[in-house]
This record gives sequence, C-alpha cells and structure tokens, in this order.
Amino acid sequence: MWRLRGDAALIAGVIALDVGTALTTGGDAERPLLPAGLALIVTSAVALWFRYAYPYPVLVVTASTALVYYPLGFPDTPVALTLVIALYTVARDRGPRPAIGAAVALVLAFALLNGPGELAAVIGIAPLLLLPVVLGEVARGRARQTEQAEERAALAEERAALAEAVQEAEALRRATEERLRIARELHDVLGHQLSLISVQSGAALHTREPDAAFAALRAVREASRDALREMRSVLGVLREPEQPGLGALPELFERTGTAGLTVHATIEPDLSPPPDVQLAAYRIVQEALTNAVRHSTASRADVVIRRSGGALSVTVADPGEPRAGSGRETAGNGLRGMAERAASLGGALEAGPIPGSGFQVSARLPLDRKGSR
Repeated sequence: MWRLRGDAALIAGVIALDVGTALTTGGDAERPLLPAGLALIVTSAVALWFRYAYPYPVLVVTASTALVYYPLGFPDTPVALTLVIALYTVARDRGPRPAIGAAVALVLAFALLNGPGELAAVIGIAPLLLLPVVLGEVARGRARQTEQAEERAALAEERAALAEAVQEAEALRRATEERLRIARELHDVLGHQLSLISVQSGAALHTREPDAAFAALRAVREASRDALREMRSVLGVLREPEQPGLGALPELFERTGTAGLTVHATIEPDLSPPPDVQLAAYRIVQEALTNAVRHSTASRADVVIRRSGGALSVTVADPGEPRAGSGRETAGNGLRGMAERAASLGGALEAGPIPGSGFQVSARLPLDRKGSR
C-alpha cells in the first residue's frame, strides 16, 4: 500500500515538474507542448508505475520517449528524469551489467540522433546516465547486506531454538532415567522385604508351635523395619544418601535365611568396584534372591561374585523347582529391572532355567566405562 501511494505521488510529481518547466520555457520552443509533447511526458511518467515488475520494458519506453522528445523541439523539460529512474531500477534490481550496457547504448543513441555538433551535450549526458547506475549498485549492495543480516539472524534463532529443544530433550531424558532408577529401587526394596514378610507371616499362621510363630513374627518385624529404613534411603535420593554395596550383602543373606532360603556365598576378596557397580550388584543379588523366595521351592541359593576380566561377574543360582503358576521365566518387572540396571552400566544380564532343575541369573558389570554414557 505504501509503495502504491509512493509511486502515484512520484508519477504526479514528475508530470507536474515537466509541465511546469515546459510552461516557463515554452517561449523558445520549436513545437508547442500540446498535445504530442504532453502525451510523451505522461506516457514516460506513467510507465514508472510498472518499473518493479517490468524494469526492462519500462527502460525502453522511457528511453524512447526521451530520444523522441528532445530532437523534435518540444519545450525544454526534465523528461529524461523518468529515464534516470528507470535506469536506477534496472541497476538496483538486475545488477550493474545490464544497466551499464543500457547507459552506453543510450549515450550512443543520443550521439547518433544529435550529430557531431552536439558533442558537448552528449558528453554531459554520459555522467547523468552513469549516476543512477552507481546509485543503483550501492542500493543493491545495501539490500544484499540487509538480506544476509536477516538470514544470519534467522539462522541464529533456529540454532537457539534447536539448542533449547536439545536441552529440553536432555532434561526429559534425565528425568525419565531418574524415575526409572527410583522405580527400580522401590521395586527391589519393597519386593524383597515384602516377600520375606509374606513368607514369615504365612509360616506364623500355619505353625502349631508358639516358639516358631513368635520367631516368624520377629522376622516379620525385622523385615518391616528394614523395609522402612531402605524406603527412607530411596526417597532421600536427592540428598545423595549412602547406597548399599557389597559390604551389605551378609545382612541381606541373613534376612533371606529367615525366609527359609539359605545363601551360600562365594565373594572374591578385596573387591572394590565403583559405588554404582556395587549398588547394581547388590540390587541384582537382592532381586534374584527375592524371585527365588517367591517362585522357587529351593531351600538354598548360591551367590558367586568375582572379577572377570574388566568386569564384575555376579551369579545367583538355586536348584529348586518353580512353584505352580509362578511364571518365573517371565517374571516381568524383576527381570526387566535387573537387565536395565546392568545395561545402564554398559553390561548385560542373562536369566533362565538351569539344565535339569533350578534357575540362574548371571550379570556382567563393566568396571571401566570410559567413554560410555
């Protein structure tokens, strides 16, 4: 809208300037302005309306008007101003080469039409035609710089948006991993302790001997206390509490023994893996023993922890038969949680039946994870 208004004002101003000049200088003219001279002035000015869409045809029209107007002897007017504007538009929108070529052609045309006697006038026209070419190229360069600056700004905004999206995705990933880790901790803690409570409370209900019933209830009380203690530890994860490691395994074996599953452990001495590896090993052993209590008829389990190459090898096996309807081979959260723990450290876990009878869980936890996430 602003461009249309500006073009209309430009055309009206050019016509008014040409007509006003012609009226003041028309006394010495060979031909009167009306009607042919005025028609040429209006045609040349109105052609500027189309200079953005059709710069070359407009240049031809304005040049033809100027080449015809002056030699025919009409009153002296700045009708060539439309030619200068059209030439500037070509230089700005199409580049210097076509504009320079058009300027040279116009100078030669003026020279041919006016003859050798008007050499001074031709020489005076040359700078007048070269000036819009120079100004058009300057405007073209500024427009190019502005466009490049806008492109750089847009690219910077895209990069900033991409960086923000990456940060949000990373934060979401970390939050998801933290939720999964806490979920695994809660599952391992509650699963083990509640299994012991279930077994001992069942024993207390079915025994006929008071001493055995009281012993089972004491075991339930101890398991409940341990569950509460470990629950507080897990819920206090933001305070980075001390997490259980290999040193806490004897206590775990003792609690498991109260549920009727005796643990025979073989742990290589002087093991000092990183804390996260110790925590993973402890939780894997804890969950494997919990599964044995829940799903197996075994009365004993064998735990072997040793260094194997650059990894900590953890094996838990029991020779018992699966309880009816236990679905031990497809135990979902427990086996999946153990596998996720091992994978989070760059390790692996396998679980399945032992040929003949029993079930075994084997994990390999790398001790040196340089370069891994």
